[in-house]
Amino acid sequence: MVVAVVALLVIGPEKLPQVARTVGALVGRLQRLMAQVKDEVNREVRFEELQKLQQEVKEATTKAETTVSTQINQFQSAIERLSEEQDQQKRPKRVASQTRTKKLASENTELIKKSSPDKKSGSVKKTSPAKKVVS
Repeated sequence: MVVAVVALLVIGPEKLPQVARTVGALVGRLQRLMAQVKDEVNREVRFEELQKLQQEVKEATTKAETTVSTQINQFQSAIERLSEEQDQQKRPKRVASQTRTKKLASENTELIKKSSPDKKSGSVKKTSPAKKVVS
């Protein structure tokens, strides 16, 4: 009230409505400007929150990918070890079979050499009959 009385005395009754309109327009502009600043600040805060959320999602995704990759590598290693163990279990049987075959082949070769004609005398050496090859 006091401000209105002082304004009436200083400005005068003729210019008071025009000044009141101008002050009202300035107050309206100021309010709109404050609302825009407030909206902009809120947008920035939301943007920062979204960036933090996006970073957290990326970190979680990376961690999950790492975990899955590690598990896959472990499974592959286990499968390879099992495969190698199976090969090793089969290998001794093959080696034993191959060794037995080589041994029989060498015995047969020796028997053949023993039964071949003697070059000096031309006679044939008598040996025991050849063993049968069993496979």
